[in-house]
Amino acid sequence: MPRKITAKQKNSQMCFVCGLNNPAGLKASFYEVEGDQLVALFTPSEEHQGYAGRLHGGLAASILDETIGRAMNINQDEIWGVTVEFTVRYRKPVPLNQELRVVGRITNQNRRLFEGTGEILLPNGEVAVEGHGKYVKLPLEEITDFDYGEQDWRTVLDENDPKEIELP
Repeated sequence: MPRKITAKQKNSQMCFVCGLNNPAGLKASFYEVEGDQLVALFTPSEEHQGYAGRLHGGLAASILDETIGRAMNINQDEIWGVTVEFTVRYRKPVPLNQELRVVGRITNQNRRLFEGTGEILLPNGEVAVEGHGKYVKLPLEEITDFDYGEQDWRTVLDENDPKEIELP
C-alpha cells in the first residue's frame, strides 16, 4: 500500500547509519510517512557484508535500532531516544546492492521511556528482520556534545526523493 511521505528527516556528516560523508556508513535517508511511521531507505554494499552477499546481522540491528529510535522525532524533534534494550529476530537473509526499506514506529510511551518495533523489508515486501526496542527520552544536549554546524545536521533534499513509499 503506498504511503504518502510527510517529511524528510535530517542527516549528519559522520553517523554510521545516516552520515553522508562516512565512507563506511550506510548513508540512510529517513522519511516520515502518514500513520506516524518512519521509513529508512538504504542500499547496503560489499563493505557491509557478513557472509558473502549478505548484510551483516549487527548492521541489520543497527539500522533497525536507529529507525525505531528516530520514529520518536516525528512529533517531538527535540526529544531523542537512547537505547536501553533491543531485541532482533532474523527471518531471511538481507541482500547487498539493493535498496531496502526499514520501517519503525512507536508502540508505547510515557513521560520517560518509549518502545517501538520495526522491520527490514526485502524489495518484494517480505520481512527479513524484525526488531523491538526500549529507549530513554532525552534532549540531545544530555546525550552528547553535538555541534549542529560541525556535524552538518540538516535535511538534504534530493530530486530522487520519493513522494510516497510502498509498505505492506
